[in-house]
Amino acid sequence: MSTPIDARAARLRDRLRGALVAAAATPMTRSGEVDLDVAEAYYRRLTASGADALAVLAHTGRGPFLPPDVRAGLITRARRTGVPVIAGIGPAEPTVNARVAAELGADGVLVFPSPGDRLALHEEVWAAAGLPMIAFDLYTDPCPPAVLRDILRHPGVAGLKTALLSDAMGCQETIALTRASDRLAITGEDRMFGPSLLWGAQAALVGIAAASVETTAAVLRAFEDDDLRGFEKASARLDRLAAATFTAPMEGYVQRMVWLAAAEGLIPEPHAFDPYGPALPDGERARVLAAAR
Repeated sequence: MSTPIDARAARLRDRLRGALVAAAATPMTRSGEVDLDVAEAYYRRLTASGADALAVLAHTGRGPFLPPDVRAGLITRARRTGVPVIAGIGPAEPTVNARVAAELGADGVLVFPSPGDRLALHEEVWAAAGLPMIAFDLYTDPCPPAVLRDILRHPGVAGLKTALLSDAMGCQETIALTRASDRLAITGEDRMFGPSLLWGAQAALVGIAAASVETTAAVLRAFEDDDLRGFEKASARLDRLAAATFTAPMEGYVQRMVWLAAAEGLIPEPHAFDPYGPALPDGERARVLAAAR
């Protein structure tokens, strides 16, 4: 049974329905420096390539690792693109970060999974900022269905992103729970993108759209247009790319995506580094770029 939803959350839910939200990377130098002008140009190229909205400071953007001034600057620059902006808030100081996101004009927040009482976390974030929330079911710490049901009853929750990686049954259950609550079912399933749409996902917020936006958008648009043959072909292309980028070590996907972003001209080469990810083997970059071609 659906549960009441705050008007602010309902507006974001409806605005993002059918949207491709790019989980943007944060362009960084090898030492981790961020140039806000480079970031803004990158955000604009993502939207020009087909992203309907931006999620900044999410896992792909390494939000939890960035200092407050950089976080604020990235939200501000993303806002200049004119598309909806969702700001990721991690386990450290979530209410403070939510308030800052609200003050800077973000349209919503993506609430990272955190230890402890997850429903209480959403209640605290809502009380602190009043920004619509996207809940997050992540493969590293899956949320029990009973807790998901409670979170989805919260009036400030506009939708839920599922990113369970290889748990097809869990993904299907989460999508069903979200839709039954009249919230937006958002796929974050880079490795199950096409199937998750068939299972009922109504929008996408994915790291694979940190680059290769057109490849990702093609799957979503073919599905919306009931173009079965187009959907099949687009999904096959995206699956080949996801298999090359979302693979062990899984945390290496951020570096793989910024390599692709640089190859596509989305970010300059000196800013195509992820200093927070694992070391990748020799030849990895060439393999990723070959898969993209």
